[in-house]
Amino acid sequence: MTMNRRLRKLTLTAHVALSVGWLGAVATFLALGIAALTSQDTEVVRGAYLVMELTGWFALVPLSLASLLTGLISSLGTSWGLLRHYWVVFKLLINLVATIVLLLYMQTLSYLADIAADATLPIDELRDPSPVLHAGAALVLLVVATALAIYKPRGLTRYGQRRQHQQRTVLVP
Repeated sequence: MTMNRRLRKLTLTAHVALSVGWLGAVATFLALGIAALTSQDTEVVRGAYLVMELTGWFALVPLSLASLLTGLISSLGTSWGLLRHYWVVFKLLINLVATIVLLLYMQTLSYLADIAADATLPIDELRDPSPVLHAGAALVLLVVATALAIYKPRGLTRYGQRRQHQQRTVLVP
């Protein structure tokens, strides 16, 4: 089942735009995390955690889920397929792992934002490197996924090899 040319371009455009948006949101999150970790200004630290939580729920989570969905649609509706090429499988795994870690980490981030919102609590607990570490790792993963999409390294999975063999057998009488 392959999509027509217009639909394929539309889904690819959506996937690229959403993925680039996710990458940009992660870079923003990383900058906020660095500011929160290094600033001596209590209000900057508190504000950074509050903005990180909002960025997480309203940008990172929706963009990661939308990137996953459009990637699935694009791969299933084109000749690349979902499980035929290693680079597609690796991109899928990167997206799944990053999205799952993000969803799990949002609980921790919400806890840190609650501490930041309470002006009576000391900010010592907010000197947490985990937002920087998570955002840095996510940035690396998303850049790797981007590189895979651009370079498309060769290599069929076993499933892809079987499908290719079946297609050749059908074409040759």
